[in-house]
Amino acid sequence: MAQGQKQREDSVRVNDAIKANEVRLISSDGNLIGIVSIREALDIAEKSNLDLVEISPNANPPVCKIIDYGKYNYEQQKREKINKKKQHVITVKEVRFRPHTDTHDLETKARKIREFIVDGDKVKISVMFRGREMAHQEMGMDTLQKVISLLEDVVKIEKEPKQEGRYLTAYLAAKK
Repeated sequence: MAQGQKQREDSVRVNDAIKANEVRLISSDGNLIGIVSIREALDIAEKSNLDLVEISPNANPPVCKIIDYGKYNYEQQKREKINKKKQHVITVKEVRFRPHTDTHDLETKARKIREFIVDGDKVKISVMFRGREMAHQEMGMDTLQKVISLLEDVVKIEKEPKQEGRYLTAYLAAKK
């Protein structure tokens, strides 16, 4: 059993696990029965061969519903699965350059960046400086500008180029 499922099952109390003395009871067809004692609510649930499930434990008194717990649990899992499918995780890909990267290599890496952007990812482009190259940071800025100009039809600059130690970095995202 996955840990996420275990936590959810622990948070939903069923039948005898409900601690309250009185509960606001909802019937299986969705009608409000009213505030009844826990013993009376359990008897009503048992007569209809269903479970008493605590829907809203933080309410005063807690809200309980008479339903089939197996079916309820199945519906919850189904809803979670659908919500998970709807999520889109955006990842940040990194492409590194050097200040003296040749134009053909820039074009090749730019093509790769274009693929990442089309796939819906964000891209961090960085120029790494070594040794004496730190004295000529404008060359790194030129390299970044060349890459951005090759991609200006599909990308927008999300974060302007910024010096971070030995790296000059910028973040790119898809144009909308």
